Amino acid sequence: MSKTPLTVRGADKLREELRVLKSETRPQIIAAIAEARAHGDLKENAEYHAAREQQSFAEGRIGELEGKLGDCQIIDITKIEPTGKVIFGSTVTLVDTTSEDQSRYQIVGEDEADSKAGLISYNSPIARALIGKVEGDVVEVRAPGGARELEIIKVEYI
Repeated sequence: MSKTPLTVRGADKLREELRVLKSETRPQIIAAIAEARAHGDLKENAEYHAAREQQSFAEGRIGELEGKLGDCQIIDITKIEPTGKVIFGSTVTLVDTTSEDQSRYQIVGEDEADSKAGLISYNSPIARALIGKVEGDVVEVRAPGGARELEIIKVEYI
């Protein structure tokens, strides 16, 4: 089974979410369940059922995060020799050859992707077209909005 790539920042973010769930959220839910039990009849106790549902969600998310962190390969782009090639973790500045619009993206893992913040998944059409290319290359990206030609202006390992 292949490991899922994550940047250092992405792994830290998942670890922090896991820490909060285990050390803060879980004890709060346990206290809410205990308080709801003290109110009596559990069959018609909405607070109890809501707390149990929260507990189920939190435990599911804890399991999901532990699985992702256990099955990931953390890639620190700053420790890789800069070759000028677009690789996982690199930050790429692009210009659309038609509209001259510039954009800047970092290629990250699926759990880290946030296109509004300039973080795109390595599985996205743009990232797949860019990986392995170098500064000056022009790539054609087939995206849901149609085909676009993008020129790679700069590749950074930051």
